[in-house]
Amino acid sequence: MNIMFINPYAGSMRYGMQLRPYYLAKKWVKIGHQVTIVAATYAHVRTHQPNPSGGIAEEEEDGIRYVWLPTMEYEGNGLKRVINMMQFSWALLRLRKQLAERYQPDVVVASSPHPFSIFGAEKIARQTGAKLVFEVRDLWPLTLIELGHKSPWHPFIMLMQYAENYAYRKADKVVSLLPKADRYMILHGMEPHKFTYLPNGIDVDEWQQVLEGGVPELHRETIARYKAEGRFLLAYTGSHGLADSLHHLVAAADELRDQPVGFLCVGHGPEKPALEQLAVERGLDNVAFLPPVSKAALLELLTQMDVLYIGWKREEMYRFGVSPNKLFDYMMAAKPVIHAIEAGNDPVAASGCGITIPPEDPQAIAQAISTLRAMSGKERAEMGMRGREYVLAEHNLEQLAARFLADM
Repeated sequence: MNIMFINPYAGSMRYGMQLRPYYLAKKWVKIGHQVTIVAATYAHVRTHQPNPSGGIAEEEEDGIRYVWLPTMEYEGNGLKRVINMMQFSWALLRLRKQLAERYQPDVVVASSPHPFSIFGAEKIARQTGAKLVFEVRDLWPLTLIELGHKSPWHPFIMLMQYAENYAYRKADKVVSLLPKADRYMILHGMEPHKFTYLPNGIDVDEWQQVLEGGVPELHRETIARYKAEGRFLLAYTGSHGLADSLHHLVAAADELRDQPVGFLCVGHGPEKPALEQLAVERGLDNVAFLPPVSKAALLELLTQMDVLYIGWKREEMYRFGVSPNKLFDYMMAAKPVIHAIEAGNDPVAASGCGITIPPEDPQAIAQAISTLRAMSGKERAEMGMRGREYVLAEHNLEQLAARFLADM
């Protein structure tokens, strides 16, 4: 089967995030399908950008064909990012006949973050007689309305809402990473039978290939120093943004300044300078802010921790559920997880692999750390293994990739 996966932000091992299209495509290729990922030449989430000569540019990675459509660079969430969205969507629509004839897809997947690519994707699917799948990572424009406090009557929001509603009506199947998103989608024109919940997952092959020695020297030295001081090690890995609520983790470190606990925040993001300054102002020597690491190094680093942390802001938006990649990596590392959240789902509570606490509560974070530190190593190991067993059963990409294409 020929699969065309359209996601402007799609990345790869060579370019970096977003990696869900890459992981799904790799599994599909493994079982004999041909996969073409159509993406924009620039996306802020990638570590590196492709450098095509212009027009439709192709390259291959791990048996996956990538097609790059030209778009402008941008920073932040301003006008240039909107132009980038429109450039990609217009290029897809303008080149639809050429793309359809060249790649002859049997399945066309139009994947958010934004819904504007649905128009070109629907035309390509119609021309080739392909099944049309709309994959929803985040509920746009609802995310902009509820988290970004934008007016639903803003012209751009109204245009985005029109595109989203169009996608729900036209798609043969709607795949969402959010387990309870169908409640919202039905109100916007989706027939209930179209809905499939398909969360993020883990690539078991990656974990089997983890080798020792990949963690950078700075990270190894910090871990070794904290262990030499007899500290109980907690790590957060990933983006340092407002949505990650890391100011509360730093406040928890302040609460535990006299306890033998070490906090490692690994990654980057717009809030990192402010977080570092906050730690300095409070005179905290138990918090280390470290650069991001490669995926292979990250997997090794996680296994050296005592407990892992992920937190969220308190937002009504999360009533439809969450599906964070980092949480499934945490669980695969077989370490207890502290999960600060109020949402429509909670894999930590469902699996029994850690402690769930209210979001935005430093005292609750500190108490959860103390509770886990008081446990025996055997108890923590058993708790961590429950998470690993859960994620292997519910979030194995081999199984998720097969479910994605079910009934196609």
